[in-house]
Formats: sequence, C-alpha cells, structure tokens
Amino acid sequence: MAAHLLGAEGLHLEYPTKVVFDDLTLGIEEGDRIGIVGRNGDGKSSLLGMLSGRIQPQAGRVTRRSGVRVGVLDQRDDLDPDATVGAAIVGERAEHEWAGDARIRDVIDGLVADVPWDARIGQLSGGQRRRVALAALLVEEWDIVALDEPTNHLDVEGIAWLAEHVKRRWPKNAGGLLVITHDRWFLDEVCTETWEVHDGIVEPFEGGYAAYVLQRVERDRIAAATESKRQNLMRKELAWLRRGAPARTSKPKFRIEAANQLIADVPPVRNPIELQRMAVARLGKDVVDIENASVSYGDKEVLRDITWRIGPGERTGILGANGAGKSTLLGLVTGAVEPSSGRVKRGKTVRIGMLDQQFSQLADIGGERVREVLAREKATFTIDGKDHTPAQLLERLGFDRAHLSARVDDLSGGQKRRLQLLLLLLAEPNVIVLDEPTNDVDADMLAATEDLLDSWPATLIVVSHDRYLLERVTDQQYAILDGRLRHVPGGVEEYLRLRAAQQSRSSMSAARADADAATPAEGGGVSAAERRAAQKEMGAVERRMTKVSAAIEKLHQRMAEHDQSDFEGLRTYSEELRTLEDELAALEEQWLELSELVE
Repeated sequence: MAAHLLGAEGLHLEYPTKVVFDDLTLGIEEGDRIGIVGRNGDGKSSLLGMLSGRIQPQAGRVTRRSGVRVGVLDQRDDLDPDATVGAAIVGERAEHEWAGDARIRDVIDGLVADVPWDARIGQLSGGQRRRVALAALLVEEWDIVALDEPTNHLDVEGIAWLAEHVKRRWPKNAGGLLVITHDRWFLDEVCTETWEVHDGIVEPFEGGYAAYVLQRVERDRIAAATESKRQNLMRKELAWLRRGAPARTSKPKFRIEAANQLIADVPPVRNPIELQRMAVARLGKDVVDIENASVSYGDKEVLRDITWRIGPGERTGILGANGAGKSTLLGLVTGAVEPSSGRVKRGKTVRIGMLDQQFSQLADIGGERVREVLAREKATFTIDGKDHTPAQLLERLGFDRAHLSARVDDLSGGQKRRLQLLLLLLAEPNVIVLDEPTNDVDADMLAATEDLLDSWPATLIVVSHDRYLLERVTDQQYAILDGRLRHVPGGVEEYLRLRAAQQSRSSMSAARADADAATPAEGGGVSAAERRAAQKEMGAVERRMTKVSAAIEKLHQRMAEHDQSDFEGLRTYSEELRTLEDELAALEEQWLELSELVE
C-alpha cells in the first residue's frame, strides 16, 4: 500500500465574488503523478496554492507527513533580479560540489545550457528567467514537486527533457508530482492520474489525458441520459408502480469498453480531400511560393536558401528551437519580413489571417464591448453545413455569454485569445497562420479550437511547442535546422533525434577545439579522460548507426514490395528514406570525429 504524503480535509476557499471550493477533501500518496486540468478561472492554481501551503483556506486544513518537503513552481518567480544565473540555481554551493552531482548537471544541461552562467537575472528574457526558476527548483531534493504551467516558454526539446526528468526523478512508488499544464502530450507522458477542477469540486480520473477524455465522455453521456430520464420521470414512475418492482440503484462505473463504443461511430476528425477541394475553390492552385530565400539581420543569417511551395488546403506544423527563426519564416509567408535574397511569390487570391502572440488584432478595439465588436461582422457563417452567428461561434470556443458585455481590455488572457481567434476566422482568410496559439488557453478551449479548425477550408500553418496540437491539427511537419527548412516525415520524434545528433556534433566539435587549444604545438595529445568520453560516445553512435542502417534496409524492402503505381505512397517512403540516410551520414561524420580523438 502506498504511503501517505499529504492530505487536505474540508477545505473552503472563497474570494469576494466567488466561492472557489467548499468542503474539499483529497490526498496525495507516494508514487502519485497527478495532472490538474480545468477551465481557466476554475481554481487550479488556487488548489495548488492551498496544497503547497502558499494559500490559506478559510476553513479546513492541509496536513503533511512528518518531514515531507514540497517544492513549488508558481506562474511568477521570486528570483532576485540582481543575482547571477549561477547563484540563483546552485546558491552558495562550491563548484566542485554541484559540478560533481550528476543530477544537478543534468538539470543545468537540460534547461539552461544556453543561458550565460554569470548573467544577471534582471537582464534575462521572460523565457530564460522561467527556465532558471525551474532549474533552481529541480536541483533541490523534494518529496512532492508542484508545478504550475512548467511548459510555458519551453520548446519541444525542453518539454521532452522535463518529461524524462520527472519520470526518472523518483523510484516508481516514491515521491509525488502535481502539475497544472495545458500541454496534453506532457499529461499523457507523465501522469498516472488526472484531477479535473470544475464547479467547486475536484473530480479524479485514472490515467493521463487520453484516458481522462474517454472517462469524461462517458460521464457526460451518463449526465445526458440522466436528464432525459428526469424528463420522463412520471411515466417511468407509473410503470414501476404498476409492475410493483422494487426500486434499484446502481452507481455507474467507467469502463474502457463503454468509452470505446461511444467513439466507434465517430468519423475521422476531418476530411482532407473535401477540405482541399474547397480550399482550391477559394484559393486557386497558387498560394505562397518561397524560392531560395535567405534572411539576415546585420551579420547574422537567420534563414538561408529556404525553398517552400505551400499548396492549397495543406496543414503544416513548423518545429524549431527558440530563436531558430520560426517567426521570421512566418514573416516571409505573411509579407511582414522581406528576404535578403531570393523571392516570395503570393497568389492573387490569397488572404492571410495571422494570430500572433501579442494580441495585436485587439489593440485598436480595447475600449469597445465584445457585443459591439461582433455586431460589425456578418450575420451568419456556415460551418459543417449549419449557420452560426458570431456570438454562437464565440460560445462554441468556450466563451461565456455573460462576458459579451465586457470591454475587450477587461478580458482575461484566455478570453482575449478566444476573441482574437474568432475575429481571425470571421475575416474568412484562406491562409491561416497561428504563432503559438496555445498561450493563455486551457485544454477545453484547445479542443474547441481544433474542432473549429477541422472544418475550416483554408491552408493552415502552425508554429507551436505543443506536440499534441501539432499532431492533431496538421498533416505534415517541417523543421528549421541550422537556418534551413527541412521536411520531417517522422514528426516531432524525428525532429528530436535530428536535434540530438546536431547538438552531439556541436559538443564534440567544441571538445576537439578545446583539446587542440590545450595541446602544445610541439607534441602532446588528448587526455585520458577525453579519450574515455570519446570511446563511450563512439559506442552510443555505433549502436544508433546499426539501428538506422537496419531501418533503411527494412524501408528498401517495403518500397520494393509496395504497389509501384501508388506514387503518393512511394513519395512518402522516399522522403522517409532520405531522412534516415541524412541521419546515417551525420552519424558517420560524428563517428569519424570521435575516432580521431580516440586514436
């Protein structure tokens, strides 16, 4: 039986305008990995604050097992702006002390390798500061770690690293994790239980995000059935009285089989052929062609030799590390950025709608009421064959009807994001560009947004670190690597492999440069420690080369057996083959560099 870590009993919390929780009781056991979901404003952060001791409830109590240590990452950090990055993370530890600790080194390498160690906290960007705060938390020993939106400002690699770190931080049945995040891939990858905060209660579900969705569908089906039964209550009551049967009640329990039956007749999320046909009708065949385009700012070349032909109805996700040039690429597409060389050609009928991170579309209407803004739009819009008013579309995105009378500037971040997306769609663009659309929104709004985009006949380009969103709404992914745009048929997993190989080559090149600088001109050589490290790295590279070679061999075999008249299928195989061959070539180059260090 799992040991108890923390318990909450009879918690009551209210603010002047709202009762958040009333008589809430729950507990955390050793080995729990709990994801907390719910709509913005329903009390997720308040719950985390009470459990961690940072918010005092008006009634009830929170108890911890003796000696239990709780580490918390809030949405706002309390870092000293005058402290250095190093001091903020490792404090006053001597260098040999923290540098000799593999766990601390792993946290530093995983989160802040690119942040100058001596930089002042006050000089960092918001994203860098967030990563420093997360690193400062994770280098310490905790029995419970509570994280409020830890994936904000992390790129795809950082999120993957954090998931791996959390999974191996404690032994299987030890430690406890509480995490609030809208990153549904992270929830699925890490969590074994999901708490949904709604209507002043916390409802537990077994498993990560996917399992939670299935259980919630079953819950909603039961609720709908209950309402239907209530409306026919008298007729059923009469039938029962005539039969004279005893009343029986049973508590409905969730079963995976039942949930699977619920979704068995649901059609695919979208019909790509029909969407493409409609997109061609609205766009023609020419959308945006980028040919041999490069972009430089001063001496720094951000993008080089980009060639990308964007077709009607395509749904493309763009991957890349922070600072890789994703927003610059979007600027080339929209016309906000002019290429330093090469050219960008846009079709005559192209109308581009851009959702950016700064809410720029709302800047000129901040003093107006939402109702007034919507009144200027068309009366109805047809989606999936049904007419919708702008207000109905906003409600479909999870916007509360009561907020239609609010001024735009008074809306929360999540409400502004809903309105921003709606105004973008109401302009009826035929090319939609979304730059980090998941900021400030909860999982329910993301699902509603995805549902709306599924039926919107436009070319879609999405930049996001949210893996779930990318895989859900796009059909192909491209990555920016070393300033170049590259198709990645294997999606996020392939991109992470390519980035790991790229970083490994960079670190080995740096090691070689250091070794060359340290070697006297008249002789000398690589140190024994460097040779051992290179030998170890060579072993890992050889194992990966073996796997990639085997995958190439299997792919050749599949291509030979494939229907040779299926050109689309063969093209997909060819792209996958080219990616594997590129990776093998990079690995071979890396192996040669390592072998020179070993010899």
